[in-house]
Amino acid sequence: MAKLKYMGGLRTESTHLASGNKIITDAPLDNQGKGQAFSPTDLLSSSLASCMMTIMGITANTHNINFDGTEAEVTKVMAANPRRVAEIHITFTMPKIAYSDKEKAMLENAAKTCPVALSINPNILQKIEFVYPKV
Repeated sequence: MAKLKYMGGLRTESTHLASGNKIITDAPLDNQGKGQAFSPTDLLSSSLASCMMTIMGITANTHNINFDGTEAEVTKVMAANPRRVAEIHITFTMPKIAYSDKEKAMLENAAKTCPVALSINPNILQKIEFVYPKV
């Protein structure tokens, strides 16, 4: 799936073997790093949002729901002793579309049951919000 290399200076490079795409990580500023790229804990948090959006997209495709243009903002909250991700906050802003209550329920359930959401330690609080702009 991937090959990683430690580049020195608390930086890693991950290569996706099938495509050759690369991801660089840096340690964050508050943990001896340069903060010039995503940190590994940033990727964990962003992976949750990305997985949620992917599964929501699959649900949207399956049920002919327009999902294009949906955006997500991710915030992670760190804890100390031990240093770890304590909370992941994600706000999804949906496109300006008149979704039915059934469509909203399907999309929100898809997000909350994505593989990453179900794989993250239950001690990590997942605070998920869905914003539906008025049409």
